Amino acid sequence: MKAAMTAAVVLLALAGCAVPRNEPAFKTPATTGPDDKVRDRARIHTELASGYYELGNMGIALEEVREALRADPNYGPAYNVAGLVYAELKEDKYAHEHFQRALNIDPLDSDANNNYGRFLCDRKREEEAIRYFLAALRNPLYQNPGRSYVNAGLCLRRRGDVAAAEDYFNKALKLPAGQPQALYQLADMAYTRRAYPQAKEYLIRLEKISPANPELLWLALRVERKLGDRDAVASYGTQLTRNFPQSKEARALLAGIDE
Repeated sequence: MKAAMTAAVVLLALAGCAVPRNEPAFKTPATTGPDDKVRDRARIHTELASGYYELGNMGIALEEVREALRADPNYGPAYNVAGLVYAELKEDKYAHEHFQRALNIDPLDSDANNNYGRFLCDRKREEEAIRYFLAALRNPLYQNPGRSYVNAGLCLRRRGDVAAAEDYFNKALKLPAGQPQALYQLADMAYTRRAYPQAKEYLIRLEKISPANPELLWLALRVERKLGDRDAVASYGTQLTRNFPQSKEARALLAGIDE
């Protein structure tokens, strides 16, 4: 179905990467004197690299990572960010090497485990990816376990293991922080199996914690179309074409695509 195609397009885009801002959760005891200044320089350049990565400026991000590693060649988060940058540049060999180096320095670095897992999943190495998502979750100090549950679910759904994917999405929903990605995926999965009332329930919950975007509006519109609520269909259609006129979802609506 086209619904499944829509889900596939947004699968990993929804989950996001874990871009480190701080030291690994488990780290060596703090030092004093010159070593502190070396570590501070590495941290600052790593944070700058993270910022440029998020802005899409991979060239400067890579320069900042190199500065961080020149300051401290054993600073794990810098290797993690380098892995993200090289993955974005499709330099898979270097991405793999840098993620591995980050995890050799700190095997319990949840951000590095999560990011490496996502890297592997993007390369269709799902079995390996799940191991790294689970390694991220084993860290009791991990600040965003929902992200790894969602990534694991996305990876398994793409492989076709729907039941296991749904289990991971539901685990994400049990955490205190809202998990809009999990709600969206569960709604889309319900729509795919024609459980339209259940899909609507998930979308109602999602709309309470997440701003509207083209994917959400398009799914909600199609759910309401199946449920026969013409007013709701018109409302979602207006929001979609007015607020996101250049989106592929708005174009699909105007083209009369049903699924």
